[in-house]
Amino acid sequence: MSDFSLFKRKWIYGLLALVLAAICYSIVPSNEYPQAPIMAAIVIVMAVFWIFEIVPIAITSLFPIFLFPLFGILDTKSTALFFGKEIIFLFLGGLMLAQGIQNSNLHKRIALHIVNLIGSKPANLVLGFMIATAGLSMWISNTASVMVMMPIGLSIIQEIKEVKNTEKLLSKFAVALMLGIAYSADIGGMATLIGTPPNMVFMEMYHELFPNLPQVGFTQWMMMGLPVAVTFLFTGWLLMTKVIFRMPKGNIFDGNDIIKNLLKGLGKVRRDEMASGIIFLLAAILWVTGSDITLSESFTIHGWRSVFNLEMVSDASIAVATSLLLFLIPSTDRPTEKLLTWNKARELPWGILLLFGGGFAIAGGFNSSGLSNVIGNLFANLEIDSPILIVLIVCFVLTFLTEITSNTATTNLILPILAKASAVLGLDPRILMIPATLSASCAFMMPIASPTQAIIFGSGHVKIKQMIRAGILFNLWGVLIVTTVFYLMAKFVFGIAI
Repeated sequence: MSDFSLFKRKWIYGLLALVLAAICYSIVPSNEYPQAPIMAAIVIVMAVFWIFEIVPIAITSLFPIFLFPLFGILDTKSTALFFGKEIIFLFLGGLMLAQGIQNSNLHKRIALHIVNLIGSKPANLVLGFMIATAGLSMWISNTASVMVMMPIGLSIIQEIKEVKNTEKLLSKFAVALMLGIAYSADIGGMATLIGTPPNMVFMEMYHELFPNLPQVGFTQWMMMGLPVAVTFLFTGWLLMTKVIFRMPKGNIFDGNDIIKNLLKGLGKVRRDEMASGIIFLLAAILWVTGSDITLSESFTIHGWRSVFNLEMVSDASIAVATSLLLFLIPSTDRPTEKLLTWNKARELPWGILLLFGGGFAIAGGFNSSGLSNVIGNLFANLEIDSPILIVLIVCFVLTFLTEITSNTATTNLILPILAKASAVLGLDPRILMIPATLSASCAFMMPIASPTQAIIFGSGHVKIKQMIRAGILFNLWGVLIVTTVFYLMAKFVFGIAI
């Protein structure tokens, strides 16, 4: 597509945004909340700009800075505060910790060791890559996890091509391996609060909107997210290798030798790897052990915050403090540098921090304009008595909605609505908000649904029809997994009955 054609198309999308905003403005009632129609129109404009990237996503996220004061929704100072939320610094610290691990090449060693333990059968090798990718994605970005694992996967595919003359088998294995890497990165990110941006969006919005309800901490999220991720990972592997792309049972090549050769090429563990690993492990331990865990009314495991009276030290403080160590400890691989340099840190996706802020500003605008009340009242006449059926519907809608939108942008838009809907329906807000957040990571059909799928699609081993075929089954399976696990675990983890 030529630059001129792309320019014309973006103008058309811009006009579409204005038309849809005008329609939305005319539909939303203004009797009780006069600012609600304006806020709805702003949300529509931002949603269309986000979906079609009329301007860069990070720039669209800045719209509230001038639109909210212009239309009297919030003043500039109040709007700007949303861009300095604590969660943004948690994500920033996590990104820098991940960058430190990648700088030292420790991530490759960890991934290869995990794969080496799995075995040399094609299906087992796919599982090895999925476990390694999901494990990395729990702590570093989904995109980074794929960028780590894809080159290793491609090297194994190339090795098979040189040793085996079985084009049909190679094609099936290559597709399963590449899609397994992409899908497991998104699945692994569901397990921890820092694994993927929607999880952190939920945490900030939930604590902001419901300060009097029990908090959802790092460990508590893992108690729900990890079972979802583990269940989805192993059943998804079976779905991929036994149903969609059936793998042969025998050993078609000595995969372990290939992995061992790659490990041998890395040499012994270097000091940089050890240092960056220890720093990251320190952060992970502090995150996991910080909050109290109440197992029953009479038994609570106290975290270090309550033990040492450090309640003001948040997960964001830990992320920033530990990541700063990377800038202080000298590197032995690069004698004139530290473990992490500012030149490397500048390569981080800083734009996503603005996307966070824009999402939080929208949530604030929903409340201040009264739009959340208007939308929440629509649920008053909802003729569904079963909470689990509502959860199933929410999971289905979020899963397929994020096929065409950013999962972070989608959670930014939807969570405030679900928060109000839960109040109207008389439900604990976590019943709708947590499954919705998890489902935002379950879009697997299209390359545009996630950067992980876009990267894998660019490998040349996956056709769009193959991705859609596998993706629609993974989408539907994800809806069932999230709904079922949440239903079974909600009482134990959060103390809420469905």
